[in-house]
Amino acid sequence: MNENQTVPSPRLMSLDVFRGATIAAMMLVNNPGSWDHIYEQLDHAEWNGWTFTDVIFPFFIWIVGVAIPLSAVKRRERGESPLRLLAHAFRRSAILFSLGLSLALMTMALNGSYGTAGGFPGWLQSVWTTIRIPGVLQRIAICYFAASAVYLFLSLRGQIAVLLSLLAGYWMLMKYVPVPGHGAGILTPEGNFSAYIDSCVLGKHTLAGKAWDPEGILSTLPAIATCLMGIFAGNLLLMKQSPEQKSACILVSGNLLMLAGAVMNIWLPINKNLWTSTYAVFMAGLAMAVFGCLHWLVDVKAYQKWAKPFAIFGMNAIAVFMASGILGRLWLFGKVTVAEGKPIPVQKWLYTKFFENNLSGLNLDARNISLTWAVCYMLMLYLLAYGLYRKKWFIRF
Repeated sequence: MNENQTVPSPRLMSLDVFRGATIAAMMLVNNPGSWDHIYEQLDHAEWNGWTFTDVIFPFFIWIVGVAIPLSAVKRRERGESPLRLLAHAFRRSAILFSLGLSLALMTMALNGSYGTAGGFPGWLQSVWTTIRIPGVLQRIAICYFAASAVYLFLSLRGQIAVLLSLLAGYWMLMKYVPVPGHGAGILTPEGNFSAYIDSCVLGKHTLAGKAWDPEGILSTLPAIATCLMGIFAGNLLLMKQSPEQKSACILVSGNLLMLAGAVMNIWLPINKNLWTSTYAVFMAGLAMAVFGCLHWLVDVKAYQKWAKPFAIFGMNAIAVFMASGILGRLWLFGKVTVAEGKPIPVQKWLYTKFFENNLSGLNLDARNISLTWAVCYMLMLYLLAYGLYRKKWFIRF
């Protein structure tokens, strides 16, 4: 896109609102009071198909893509070269990847493995051989860096070519490359080509108990495509059009992508676990449609009071994610000894004592009690985000 076709973009509140609503939803679905009592939409689809929970991760990756051209325009105005911008993207990606690994390392440090045979050296050996390398932050880091490189060094035509190559290439690999012992085009958890690649390359460095890793190697390719589709939305925001026209263009584009995804679903199912090309296209379209509405409401019509809490969440999204990950692990592995002398996780003790015991007498459905815990957890994290906002501490990398 030529510079004379774009205009400098002020900070868009809708971008922070979208990011904040996404991270708030992530906190809600990741932290029920009891995993035995959750609504269907607050859990991932078992395999094919999608639920509300399945839109959250692609939304986050898509919004990362939207921010890339907006940030690059400002840095280019300061005279920074594409190589300098790429170095900045690499630094941010390395930090995000390291943060993701630190959460995996924390899990291994807290799960009691110090007491295994071999003591601390044995634990280090266990970390070296089994720590999970993929993860949410790791995938975001890879997508951010790869999409940044494509944006910085390729023309719009080149970016579209990469996008189509990622989607079509992944589709062909999943449908036509045979997996030993299963054959080609088998999209079951054990028989798909993505799982085979993860088992060959990552070995035990995957999500425990899974035949595949939901953030594995091969499925990251269409996730990069999701980020690239976010970049195209960011380019639309920089066009010399009225704000109303931008909102309409983003909304229409999103609906067209959703239609394309629905048609693709005839041959390749929507599947979050495999991040199928269909899933990438459909979810990017859904993200664009939602963001188009938000942009019109928040930035064009200036209906902003209702959205301020989400914007506050969005200004420190990674800090909130890390705080949630650390706290969740601490009270999952921390134990409280109950009257029967049996140690239980701190989270279970708190949930049973203050939620189940007090709310069950109100004849609430067990799923609603579990959801109440999740809402309170999300609000607690909002207090952290609000405190950072009041102090004007915005943790960015």
